[in-house]
Amino acid sequence: MCGICGIVYLDPERNVDGNLINRMNDSIKHRGPDDSGVYINNNVGLGFRRLAIIDLSPAGHQPMTNEDGSVWIIFNGEIYNHLELREELLKKGHTYRSRTDSETIIHLWEEEGERCVERLRGMFAFAIWDSNQQTLLLARDREGKKPLFFAELQDRLLFGSEIKAILQDPTLQACPDLEAIHLYLAYQSVPAPYSAFKGIKKLPPAHTLLYKNGQVTLRRYWKLSYKEKRIIKTPQDQIDLQEEIIERLREAVRLRLMSDVPLGAFLSGGIDSSIIVALMAGLMDQPVKTFSIGFTYEEYNELPYARQVAEQYKTEHHEFIVTPDAQAIIPDLIWHYNEPFADSSAIPTYYVSKLAREYVTVVLTGDGGDENFAGYPRYQNQGEHALNKNYPSLLYRLLRPKGLMQTLSRHGGGWAKNFNRLKDLDQQKLLYYYRITHFHEGYQSQLYSQEFWERLNGLTTVDWMLDIYRQSDAGNYLDATLDLDLRLYLPDTLMTKTDIASMAHSLEARAPMLDHKFLEFVASIPPELKLKNGVESKYIFKKAVEPYLPHDIIYRKKMGFGVPIDHWFRHELREMVRDILLSQRAIERGYFRRDYIEGILDRHQNESESWQYLIWNLLMLELWHLMFIDKALPVPSEHERVF
Repeated sequence: MCGICGIVYLDPERNVDGNLINRMNDSIKHRGPDDSGVYINNNVGLGFRRLAIIDLSPAGHQPMTNEDGSVWIIFNGEIYNHLELREELLKKGHTYRSRTDSETIIHLWEEEGERCVERLRGMFAFAIWDSNQQTLLLARDREGKKPLFFAELQDRLLFGSEIKAILQDPTLQACPDLEAIHLYLAYQSVPAPYSAFKGIKKLPPAHTLLYKNGQVTLRRYWKLSYKEKRIIKTPQDQIDLQEEIIERLREAVRLRLMSDVPLGAFLSGGIDSSIIVALMAGLMDQPVKTFSIGFTYEEYNELPYARQVAEQYKTEHHEFIVTPDAQAIIPDLIWHYNEPFADSSAIPTYYVSKLAREYVTVVLTGDGGDENFAGYPRYQNQGEHALNKNYPSLLYRLLRPKGLMQTLSRHGGGWAKNFNRLKDLDQQKLLYYYRITHFHEGYQSQLYSQEFWERLNGLTTVDWMLDIYRQSDAGNYLDATLDLDLRLYLPDTLMTKTDIASMAHSLEARAPMLDHKFLEFVASIPPELKLKNGVESKYIFKKAVEPYLPHDIIYRKKMGFGVPIDHWFRHELREMVRDILLSQRAIERGYFRRDYIEGILDRHQNESESWQYLIWNLLMLELWHLMFIDKALPVPSEHERVF
């Protein structure tokens, strides 16, 4: 796991500034503290920070080149089938100077060009410069586990694992993209291809970018399909399927044990991380090192369940209790996440990553289980199993506050028409939109100022979600919704959370349940076996893991990776959040109405209503502005030199 960055100028006579590449590289040092490297050749500059996982020798140094020095790569990630590909490439006459997977990608590019990504099984973000073709290839893995940002300017293209690397270019001004912020307020993270900064974009998951002759060409190379379904007719068919789930997951786990450094696992006490630990224990010849986070508030604390699994599999178990003092790390979170990020479970993920890094360099996680097997409560009682077919229409009317249409009409651009047509959309999908968003149209109409509305160019957050629904080939509501979450929530929120929190501590995180072959297999399972009768979540998965986990781990009520911010905002963080959100600086941005923010703070802090997620959303946005836009919030001291 590493960090990459670079610049390619359109003019071949233009020389890259070595000091700039070094600053870009230094800004992501936390992603790779073991080694650094720079390649500069006239108009091309590549920077690399290494976290050594495979082949710890100097032979693994990057930027790495092919035999004749014409092709160079900087690579972040792991390719789990690289040994298989290596054998194939050796037979074709390629030579190797290391045991790394990076070198395999170089030779695969020489053989197959841009389509090389289709052969890779793993997580990756990489850049290849081919001097013979004068072409830059950027690529990102299928599920968006590894990040990659780019800025296309008139005379050059810049890219990096994190936005802060791109911002080292002194000619780039850090300006907020208000359309991206609009989407962030709804979806709690900024979805690709947007970034929170105007002029900087995310390379979407499962995409490549070719930069040649000053032209950028994007290509999607993979898409999950739900069309083909397995036929399950008899009880034995179901038993066979349960066994196949475990065997395929075991294979994905086995591949991710590839490492030349110490390895462990996050263990929350939920079904997903628990089965990963169980399978690891059966594949390793030493105790699995496990890491768990707990809270002093009992309703958020899963440590007893994690201990139960740790005891069953005799792991080397480590725990940490998160307290309200967590506010002390908020500046670190703002700096590391680069963009406003409103998933509060970033806090425990940050802490459990810090804990794990004291003992290991690589961890396996249970990420992806809920999106694969319909584990979230929000999937229940929906689609053909909706308890009340008219409920979405009722919800629409309830969420349409007095004067909303008049408010939207004043904004122009068809806002009133857009909101009015919501009642004519697929009502189940509309209900799901209300379930997953923070600030949906009903809240936006009360929060946003007239000025903010006018700067959004008619972009509606509900259409963003519905467009993804329309792109799915799923033939039923549940599959389409799982597809939506795998394309929106998982890469932009969950994968971002895990990547940033782990790499902040130079820790590599691997997710077996997001192996793309496992995803393709699970997509073929009939939806009624995932969500039985519309209410029993993860039905087939729970049956599959019964031989491996205690009954109360499998069938207890889902807790999620929650954080007691509701308590903190009423007590320990009460004054801090008011001071920040109602400050003169925040109000003068002109985005929001002070009376609305004051109202939700009052109602939450008086314990009459719970607005914790929306408050956290606004708090992260304002703190991001203070650090990255205003430069008024100090960067954590250890990072000041590079930002």
